Amino acid sequence: MRRFLAGRILLAVPTLIGVTVVVFVTVKLIPGDPVAAFLGPGAPAQARAELAERLGLNAPVPGQYASWLAHAITGDLGVSIAGQRPVTEVLGAALGNTLVLAFAAFSLVVVGGALLGAAGAAFPGRWPGRSGDGLATLALSAPQYAVALLLVAFVAVGTGVLPPGGMHDAADPGGFGDLTAHLVLPATAAALVPMGLTARMFRATLTGLLGGEMVEHLRARGLPERVVLLHAAHNAAPALLTIGGLQLAYLVEGVVFVETIFSWPGLGHLLFTALSQRDLPVVQGGVLVVAVSFVGINLLVDTVHALIDPRVRR
Repeated sequence: MRRFLAGRILLAVPTLIGVTVVVFVTVKLIPGDPVAAFLGPGAPAQARAELAERLGLNAPVPGQYASWLAHAITGDLGVSIAGQRPVTEVLGAALGNTLVLAFAAFSLVVVGGALLGAAGAAFPGRWPGRSGDGLATLALSAPQYAVALLLVAFVAVGTGVLPPGGMHDAADPGGFGDLTAHLVLPATAAALVPMGLTARMFRATLTGLLGGEMVEHLRARGLPERVVLLHAAHNAAPALLTIGGLQLAYLVEGVVFVETIFSWPGLGHLLFTALSQRDLPVVQGGVLVVAVSFVGINLLVDTVHALIDPRVRR
């Protein structure tokens, strides 16, 4: 297991280096002048030159990347141009809020995907199976932003049962219950597409197992169909773990539309605001955090998968 984990970590290192290069170059290509965004377009040339020197923008691009990477490794992602606060401080609270939303949506993805996939595999051609397949296809085909807008219009505004946005009631924050009420709509909108994909993949895996020799032997021993299905689902669990882990990584990086529509104060909403303000240090740091989180989650999924299934370690 140690050798497996060491190999995965060694493979993650060049991936992370490549991620930092892509993040740095991509942010450099974003239109806008951070000096003008900070000082204003009418700032004196001397002040602009001094700020560019202090921010290291006068150095060659490879030198800027080397300096940024050296600081990023130590946890220093610079200072927000708009807020004049350390980028790590700005990103910390936003990342925590994104993780709350991502894990709430992830719970819906795993539970809903497993139930829909199991229904489709266990009852093919019957109404439970057709309903599961239909709902999975509908969830997979629904545009995330369109679903979010429909939920705001018809559920939040139309019925008033759930709040249309934010993370807490600004007038009277109510603790966990208030947070849960604000989580329902954005988590549902974020979970639909990955839930549909998880259901389709889990259904395919479970269908293959139910048609295999193991299930034939279990049925030949006279075990009830419910027990046979449980055995097959247990053997399909590693596939569900792998698919679910990938969807969790997708949720961490892919909730920007949901956070913007529901005014959820997470990384997506922060990056959208930072882009409009040309706050490039925050954009750079935020994209880096999302990319590193994606790599880290995949490493964690591989590790857990290896713990569950010894064949992966071999």
